[in-house]
Formats: sequence, structure tokens, C-alpha cells
Amino acid sequence: MKWKIGCIQMDIAFGDPQQNFIAAEQWFEKAAKEQCSIVVLPELWTTGYDLTRLDEIAHEEGKDVLQFLQEQAKKYKFHIVGGSVAKKAEGGVKNTMYIIDKEGKLVHEYSKLHLFQLMDEHLYLQAGQDEPTFTIDGEEAGSFICYDIRFPEWLRKSVVNGAKALFVVAEWPTPRLDHWRILLQARAIENQCYIIACNRVGSDANNEFAGHSMIIDPWGTIIAEGSSKEELLLSEINLQEIDEIRSRIPVFDDRRPKFY
Repeated sequence: MKWKIGCIQMDIAFGDPQQNFIAAEQWFEKAAKEQCSIVVLPELWTTGYDLTRLDEIAHEEGKDVLQFLQEQAKKYKFHIVGGSVAKKAEGGVKNTMYIIDKEGKLVHEYSKLHLFQLMDEHLYLQAGQDEPTFTIDGEEAGSFICYDIRFPEWLRKSVVNGAKALFVVAEWPTPRLDHWRILLQARAIENQCYIIACNRVGSDANNEFAGHSMIIDPWGTIIAEGSSKEELLLSEINLQEIDEIRSRIPVFDDRRPKFY
């Protein structure tokens, strides 16, 4: 299976979902012109980290976001890894990712498991308890949000369950750009899989965000990397390469999980 990936490395209008819907639609049009098969948005792309106003601006059961993403997927006939949004539901607000196939069907929903206390997520968001693994185009993949990548055992779970590509969406800050790059390459190497990581750019009152979205192959080689500016990062990946790479260094045959 070959995929042409388009990572939408966008700036985010702080606390303004409607403005961000308009921007995302323009990016989707650009991705369609590039004939992308999977398009990826960044974390909290409708609101940014306007956490103190989530009661006002979070999406009720995610309905409007889900409808928008489904319409865009059907219109342009590509799959969408829908970044994440603040989804308001019974019990609180979660940081939730939707995966939509090219027919407009919701195939997976994942809410961020690991909340990042340095940006006060634990004060305003509820942690998810969803499984990260999903199927698209008949292939297994994993879904993760930002801080999740610091927990290698969480990403490994999807790969053990068959994932050949791990999608990461983020609002990763500039001061820790080196961590972003190193952690993602490590996750690719140790799991012998593709990493598709979409980060935002721009800033809010408290943070500057790094961009540098990346697509990394199973050897840990960065095959595409964004700048610190808005852009559509493009690359093709071939999942058939993974079996060959894993046969050369048989990490998964040599695992001894009963000792871990």
C-alpha cells in the first residue's frame, strides 16, 4: 500500500473555531490539488490552547467538526486524520481525534490519554481511555496526540497490534523542538514503522509553536520535514517496505515481553 501524505502545518486562530474551519477548508483544497490520499491536521486545530474558554467554544459531542470533516473527505476523496479538537461531552471536555475515510465514514475516535500538566491540560480536559489502533485502506495504523510520544510503551502497543504507520498530531512548542525530532525518530526506529507527525506553527499569548512536521521512515530517516512557517508538507510512503526492514533486524521476533 502506497499513500501520499499531506500534513497541514497551519497557524491556528486562538479561540476562533469558525476562522479555523475556513482556513482548514482552504488547506484541504490545496491537498486535493496535490492528489493526497491521507491529509493530517494538527492538535486542537479549531481552538488552539484557549483552555479557559472551553465551556464556551468546545464542540458539543464534536458534531459540527465531525460533519465538516466528513463533508471534506467525501468532497475530495481522501482520508482525513482530523488532528484533534476539544470535544464537550458528559463528564467534561476531551482532546479528541477523528479519523474519517474517503467515503466520509468515521472509522476511529481517539482521545488523548496523557495530559500535559505544563500547559494545564489536566485542569481543563479529561483523559481519554480509547484504543489508539485503527484500520484505513485495509492497513493498521495508530493515532496519538502530542505528549503521548514521550510514552514509548503506548506507541509500541499499536505496532504489536499490527500498525505499520503511527500518526501524531501536536501543538509542540519551539523550545523543545530537539525533543520533538529525537523522540519521533526514536519511535520510528524502535517500532520499525512510519511516523507521520503534524505540528502547528504560530504562537499564542504563552507559547511559540515549532512546526517542523515530519514524515519518518522505519529506519528513522526523516524523508520530509516542514519549516517553522505554514505549509502543506507532502511525501509518499510505501508500507510494503516495512516487512523487508523488519526481516533485516528482527526486533519483534526477539522481543521477550514476559520479562518487561
